[in-house]
Amino acid sequence: MFKFRNLLFFFLILISSFVRESTCSYAGSASATVDPSRVKQISWKPRAFVYEGFLTDLECDHLVSIARSELKRSEVADNDSGKSKLSTVRTSSGMFISKNKDPIVSGIEDKISAWTFLPKENGEDIQVLRYEHGQKYESHYDYFVDKVNIAWGGHRLATVLMYLSNVTKGGETVFPLAEKSSHRRAYETDEDLSECAKKGIAVKPKKGDALLFFSLEPNAIPDTNSLHGGCPVLEGEKWSATKWIHVDSFSKNLGDIGNCTDLNESCERWAALGECTKNPEYMVGSPEMPGYCRRSCRIC
Repeated sequence: MFKFRNLLFFFLILISSFVRESTCSYAGSASATVDPSRVKQISWKPRAFVYEGFLTDLECDHLVSIARSELKRSEVADNDSGKSKLSTVRTSSGMFISKNKDPIVSGIEDKISAWTFLPKENGEDIQVLRYEHGQKYESHYDYFVDKVNIAWGGHRLATVLMYLSNVTKGGETVFPLAEKSSHRRAYETDEDLSECAKKGIAVKPKKGDALLFFSLEPNAIPDTNSLHGGCPVLEGEKWSATKWIHVDSFSKNLGDIGNCTDLNESCERWAALGECTKNPEYMVGSPEMPGYCRRSCRIC
């Protein structure tokens, strides 16, 4: 009987440990804990780092499941007007997920802030992107040249690009002007990379990994070495999530002119689709000319 009780007790300990680990695995999606030992420097000009296993499979799959039914053709910011527009430069499809969508998304936001040491309020909503066969994003900068976007939160200081899936071939993130670094990861041999990725320092998409790079120098001058692009997907499908972080609060009030209200009945729906970020001139406006959806964009 004594041996049986001991065996039963040991079995219960094993069960409780399994349950606790399973619970922690799920709760970990809302944890802001980061492990510096899993961060690898890939470049110093621009400053770029890869965090291996930044997201769990649960977090990756959750972001994909939210985005899948809301995808629409991705746009780029016009250099003169700052307005979003379609372009052959960017052929992916995507959508935005609000910061407080649910506990898992909020947990990812916390981890990003903990890793980058940058305030959550300085970040745009997470943009989830899908790249199918042949789709890409030609080399570009994440900092702005138009006055409209610079006025709203300032330049984009840093970008966190999270890979939500593996890609059989292609789909790398490439920095064509980056200076070579001795910290290149072992599996990134030339044989592993597409021809596009061989034109600079490249990072292969790996589910759960995250790439952090800075678009501004430490003195806040735009870093021209931060030119980067998404290589065409040659085999498979690429899912990623982008967090752009500004030098100032991206949610700050741009002026309390008039009552805080929406001037279009579709504002709430547009805001849910990410238009506050993609079309700030119309949705939010400026101190001189308030936007049409300031209430739904929660800036007043």
